[in-house]
Amino acid sequence: MTDAARLDLSRFLRPGDRIVWGQACGEPTTLIEALIAQAQGIGPLAAFAATSFSGLLDATAAQRVAISSMGAIGSLRILAEAHRLAIVPCHVGQVAPMIEQGIIGCDVAFVQVSPPDAAGNHSFGLIGDFVEAAVRRARVVIAEVNERVPFTSGDAVLPAARIDCAIRVDRDPVEVAPAKIGETDLAIAKIVAGYVDDGAVIQVGIGAVPDAILRLLRDRRDLGVHSGMIGDGLVDLVEAGVVTNSRKPIDPGVSITGALIGTRRLFAFADRNPRIGLRKSSYTHGATVLSQLPKLVTINSAVEVDLTGQVNAEQTGSHYLGGTGGQVDFVRAGARSPGGRAIIALPATARGGKISRITVSLSGPVTTARSDVDVIVTEFGAAQLKGQTLAERTRRLVAIAHPDFQEELDRAAHAIQQRGF
Repeated sequence: MTDAARLDLSRFLRPGDRIVWGQACGEPTTLIEALIAQAQGIGPLAAFAATSFSGLLDATAAQRVAISSMGAIGSLRILAEAHRLAIVPCHVGQVAPMIEQGIIGCDVAFVQVSPPDAAGNHSFGLIGDFVEAAVRRARVVIAEVNERVPFTSGDAVLPAARIDCAIRVDRDPVEVAPAKIGETDLAIAKIVAGYVDDGAVIQVGIGAVPDAILRLLRDRRDLGVHSGMIGDGLVDLVEAGVVTNSRKPIDPGVSITGALIGTRRLFAFADRNPRIGLRKSSYTHGATVLSQLPKLVTINSAVEVDLTGQVNAEQTGSHYLGGTGGQVDFVRAGARSPGGRAIIALPATARGGKISRITVSLSGPVTTARSDVDVIVTEFGAAQLKGQTLAERTRRLVAIAHPDFQEELDRAAHAIQQRGF
């Protein structure tokens, strides 16, 4: 076990190496700090960071290490604005296979893990998704063994023998606090919550609207969770007896996720708790797995939606704001689940009400195709689009746009209605 202060990465890294590390609250912050400090003395280096909330990856860091990602999520948006972030457009579930196949290079894996169990195995702690794939592919595995990282129930552990260099630290992992909920968030959440019945299995992200939705589900019974990520709101619902996972045909009694993104309250709850399962992205996002979940209600967000139902969750003009993430996997699964729904929820406007997020045409890429879309929700209502003609979709989407923009949108919708497409 190496002391963090004496860690010399030049013993393990070579010029041209490509590094992959855990994302979000699974970021190995001590290793990233050491990399930023020592990179210039090692040579050209590159790293893949799926998301980042640590604040460590600023423009200065990106001058020393070339950073790529699947999106501009969290503080990576700063790098995108500085034109210092290389975007790999892909679904979350594609990251691990691309690492395994060498498409995303991984010479070195940085991982944050829990202290070992009696058998000498470490838990990957706060992250599942693609981390094990990185460990399997890497020439060198460097582990940050953090005393404050929970030992979680996952589908993989890291044996001490697989670690080439381990450093012991005792510091708080990255935390993502619950978002401040505003009136618009609450209005959207009230509409979305109406789609979640007793016994439903939910997938939801993090942020103000997801947090508001979870708060409104406390009168439900026997909800299940199967999600790419979960936050502190899960703890409240489990403790209130709302989330039991008792009706799920797979993983009964267990909330399944690929990432714990929250605060120490969530981390403490997950420690050695068999009711939370950290899984690889092939399991959390896999179509074969998701197809086994009836009453699956998936809830995702967007930057904008056009009048025919195309969804952009990534970019507006020259600004990259989000990413593909797991949206497409979950939208398809929710829309096809017996008794399930796939919901895209977003405020009707942006920039203080100056711009409509229901648009005539998208200002960025199509993240989710209109053929996959089920329900769009704003604070003004829900537009159920599945199975509807393009003409009818325009009417329903105009109806949930902000009233200030409905006349303009209605003119564009009229042309589509006249043509039929």
